[in-house]
Amino acid sequence: MSGTGSDAPARAPEAVRSPGLLRGLSGRLIVLSALFVMLAEVLIYVPSIARFRHTYLVDQLKDGRLALLAADVAPTIAVADQVASRLLDVTGAQIISLRRDEDEGPGARHVIMRAQPKSVDLTIDLGDDMAWTLMLNVAEAFMAGGDRVLRVIGRLPDDPKATIEVVIDEAPLHQAMLAYSWRILGLSLVIAAITGVLLVVSLHWLMVRPLQRLTASMTAFGARPEDPRSVVVASSRADEIGVAERELARMQAELRASLVQKTRLASIGTAVAKFNHDLRNILATALLSADQLAQFPDEAVRRRAGRLAGAIDRAVSLCAQSLKFARDGAPEIALEPTGVGAVVDAVGPALPGGGDGWTNAVPAGLQALADSDQLYRVLANLGRNAFEAGARTVTVRASVAAEGIVLEVADDGPGLAEPARATLFQPFAGTAKPGGTGLGLAIARDLMRAQGGDVALAWTGPDGTCFRLLLPHP
Repeated sequence: MSGTGSDAPARAPEAVRSPGLLRGLSGRLIVLSALFVMLAEVLIYVPSIARFRHTYLVDQLKDGRLALLAADVAPTIAVADQVASRLLDVTGAQIISLRRDEDEGPGARHVIMRAQPKSVDLTIDLGDDMAWTLMLNVAEAFMAGGDRVLRVIGRLPDDPKATIEVVIDEAPLHQAMLAYSWRILGLSLVIAAITGVLLVVSLHWLMVRPLQRLTASMTAFGARPEDPRSVVVASSRADEIGVAERELARMQAELRASLVQKTRLASIGTAVAKFNHDLRNILATALLSADQLAQFPDEAVRRRAGRLAGAIDRAVSLCAQSLKFARDGAPEIALEPTGVGAVVDAVGPALPGGGDGWTNAVPAGLQALADSDQLYRVLANLGRNAFEAGARTVTVRASVAAEGIVLEVADDGPGLAEPARATLFQPFAGTAKPGGTGLGLAIARDLMRAQGGDVALAWTGPDGTCFRLLLPHP
């Protein structure tokens, strides 16, 4: 007998092994944190290095103006030339020039320069640089490699009427930009590491540990579902983790209760299967005695003997049906396009009365994806129940809907009582006739769902009852 019996071998619990740092959530959080921090640092680095380059060039203009002021205080021309040469060496410039807007004439421009200055490769006007051009110039500077000679023009904020020009080698600027970039990279790595560790520690405490506890509980529950100690103990957290813990605890408790009940039912079923044979022999002996009493001359005794024989027949039938329901496993289904009308026609002769009152109103040629044998069993079950309940006619109709092929089995019987509707498809509970087992509709629902469909009560009342069946499209 199928079921979850107490003698079934228990599945050994599996140890919850850690997936490792790199494959676990903690390792992935570290990697993602580092990547996101580095991405943020890249977005910060581009404007930062552009501003660094702009500031470097502005400082070159400031140094150039100071060099011109220092050259002006020289007492003689010979000393001025020596000072100018020394200042050019200190500032790293080839030419330094200053011109004021209010000055005119040949002497308005003050220049110090080397004897043989290098030719200029690129002119940079700091007054015209915008934010996006500064960033583009940085990329261009890195690609150039620092081998150019730059002519830098600009005005200083503290002396806006003076235009300063300096001609410098790009190599020192290029080296300074590389050094700045390495510092930014090192700082980014430190920030990424600190951020990643802090994020992992906090998320490990808030998420990873509770998830590990949930995983361990599910693993333990899967190994020992009937052990109350395997049910997770929900915390009082109000976030999503707390909701998941409480829902898991509720589902585990409900499933455990259901498994305990099924285990008890399975044990009862095993016991019934063992003494069913002896019980049927006892009932057969009682039935033989009832048949002998039916031949007794007294009319009252014969009537009572007939009722006794009927009761014994029902008891034998109940034992046989219960044993068959317990032994039957999942039905074997062979789905194929099936003519619904042909199956309905085949059911009629097998019903009480040889099919009188069984009406086939299915459109000709209508097909559904079904197992013809199992569909036959379902329709025969519904038709037999209807006629045994007192119906005179049973009509089967069918239509095509978006969800599939819909069959309606309607009768003109007295309808179902209210207590029977609540447990209509439950084994040994949903019966509407005296002495019934309630297995017919439960089996019918199993057969319909095995075919990818379903069966449900559409309506019932004093004018009759209608069941609605659903089958897939062919």
